[in-house]
Amino acid sequence: MTNELKTASVLAFERKLDPSDALLFAGNWAARTESQDWAPITLREKSVRGTISNRLKAGAQDPAKLDASIQNPNLQTVDVAALPADADTLKVQFTVRVLGGAGNPSACNDADYRHKLLATVGDYVQQHGFVELARRYAANLANGRFLWRNRIGAEQVEVQIAHIQDGEAASRWTFNALAHSMLDLAASADDTQSLSELATLIASGLAGESHVLLQIMAFVRVGAGQEVFPSQELILDKGSSKKSKTLYDVQSVAAIHSQKVGNALRTIDTWYPDAIENGPIAVEPYGSVTTQGKAYRQPKAKMDFYNLLDGWIIKDKVPDVDQQHFVIATLIRGGVFGEAS
Repeated sequence: MTNELKTASVLAFERKLDPSDALLFAGNWAARTESQDWAPITLREKSVRGTISNRLKAGAQDPAKLDASIQNPNLQTVDVAALPADADTLKVQFTVRVLGGAGNPSACNDADYRHKLLATVGDYVQQHGFVELARRYAANLANGRFLWRNRIGAEQVEVQIAHIQDGEAASRWTFNALAHSMLDLAASADDTQSLSELATLIASGLAGESHVLLQIMAFVRVGAGQEVFPSQELILDKGSSKKSKTLYDVQSVAAIHSQKVGNALRTIDTWYPDAIENGPIAVEPYGSVTTQGKAYRQPKAKMDFYNLLDGWIIKDKVPDVDQQHFVIATLIRGGVFGEAS
């Protein structure tokens, strides 16, 4: 009699898309072919006097009380980042490593579970490969989703991607990011071949067939002197900082967190129930979108990662193809997924 297979209590996966921090530089659109000499964007402090504009409690809506509140200025010190007055273009530069071994846990304390997991992922790879997932990751590089707020309202956005081998560019692709949809992750008519080549390279990296290091440079024409948007730091000890907004920099160069870049790259989940109305969301076990305060993959609906994975591995209930893609994409995302004690 064989023991019933159970989820391992220790189960962890390393991420297979590994981005660096994205550094911000300033220059002019016409000189983007010589951007290696562009100056880094630095942070500076600004002290401002704000007005009372938040929603008031019922007891504070008395005219006299409101007038008294307005007489107390809302003083703030914030970090800001902006292009110089003689530069109209933001350059965002980072690298991404694509690693093999998707589905192979970095930690698993149950040999039988690990064997079944590897066999299941192997069957998926044999049937589907990583083509669909790689195509979606490539689309998010081409459309410049990793720029976040910097992409909004830009006049022009160009994304240059190079495959780095032995310290040199083995191949290059250039995309007009604004021509790519942010909703359906499809290639523009002009970039179908380039996007296909990039996706094939990413798929080969996920399959462990080749070493894949991508260098990404995005050029965003927003206008001379315009504000740009690095990541904002989360200050846990409020008493240690007098600033109401602290921005992120790397050795005095304004930057976007690698975690935020990674979130943009894995915004490929269009397989959840409300995807048609809401568009792609980042691959998360419960389909969590913090900016909307909603989890789109509810355990009650059996659409979350844990129900799908346990059904697939433990109960041999093979999910439909779309949900198989989601499960494998979550393993590529990485995380700690062991059985809760």
